[in-house]
Amino acid sequence: MKYIDLHNYLKKIVNYENKEIVIDEKIIVQNYNFESAYRFLLPGGAGNQDSYEYCTAADPDYEPDIIQSMINKCDAEIMENIKFRYHLFRPKGDNKVNHVILLFHGFNEKYWAKYLTWAKTLVEETGKAVLLFPIAFHMNRAPLSWSDSRQMFAISQQRKERHPDVLCSTLSNVAISTRLHNKPQRFIWSGLQTYYDVIDLVEQIKAGLHPAIEKEASIDFFSYSIGSFLAEILMMTNKDGYFSESKLCMFCGGAVFNRLSPVSKFILDSEANVSLYSYVVEHLESHMRRDELLRHYLSDAHPEGVNFRKMLNYKCLTEPREAVFNQMSKQILAITLAKDTVVPAYEVINTLQGVKRNIPIKVDILDFPYPYKHEDPFPALDTIADSVDEHFHRTFNRICEFLR
Repeated sequence: MKYIDLHNYLKKIVNYENKEIVIDEKIIVQNYNFESAYRFLLPGGAGNQDSYEYCTAADPDYEPDIIQSMINKCDAEIMENIKFRYHLFRPKGDNKVNHVILLFHGFNEKYWAKYLTWAKTLVEETGKAVLLFPIAFHMNRAPLSWSDSRQMFAISQQRKERHPDVLCSTLSNVAISTRLHNKPQRFIWSGLQTYYDVIDLVEQIKAGLHPAIEKEASIDFFSYSIGSFLAEILMMTNKDGYFSESKLCMFCGGAVFNRLSPVSKFILDSEANVSLYSYVVEHLESHMRRDELLRHYLSDAHPEGVNFRKMLNYKCLTEPREAVFNQMSKQILAITLAKDTVVPAYEVINTLQGVKRNIPIKVDILDFPYPYKHEDPFPALDTIADSVDEHFHRTFNRICEFLR
């Protein structure tokens, strides 16, 4: 089956409602419930009361009332982000699987459609199960209203009126752009929540409590775009040695945060990008001095927080970042695209191979003969179906070869 046909087929049949979905004679998808134990970290949560005022008493003149009521809710009260389901693609059979790849998606994504073919191919070619884990406030961890075209279009129009110089404000990115523009610290708290959620999932597996995964199962990572940021922090922190033998393959990702260019009609608008960059790159140290909770979670008391900071700014904590990448170099492969403007290939090289280019992490730069972009490397279009099919399989042959 061609890539485009498989893409359309999987998009039609994969859902969260069924407990199990038969893909073909060899592969099934199982859905599992997950509940995050870290809502207390989020603005408005029990551990983050200092931020509650930002959720409930934001200046009404800052954004139109419709935005405040629909999007700028207390994060700790958004239940879709706390209780959700995840997909597990796996070979058919009653036995628990012995190998699993955790797959992390990109920024501002609401649907798994493009990843379903990727996951099935990974299962077919590696024999390992693939667990698609959603980042906080993304995919099915976000309210459905954030994906409602009519409502988001109306908010985008009002946002453009409020910020006439804004670039790339669209119905696709207005929810996340407004939220991060108003409270850029959300990037840190939702990132940490996701990190701790993944660790809880891994510890469930290690304790033998997962219904489909053996307690001794190997755990590897396949990440795309900002999902690579999460995967890198997990690998760098290596809590309790969980990932000492893990492999990480990154696709269109791997660069530190301040070397990304996320202004896109599918990712962030320009106003949100400026606000986010100002908070997490330019003024993070001053925010940490003022915010005790932020200082605690990004300090030496939490190695994952320190590694989070290592991945924010290319020129900060450079030596310790490069030391840990050098230590993990045999475990990592990055595949980049020559025409990717969001995560440029040379910035992935700068991060992973280091200032002196002396870190032996393999970074492959691919290019495709058809029109593509970061957000859609394999367009499901009839006019280029044969070429996309060829280059999808070439790309994933390389990925699967590494992750076997």
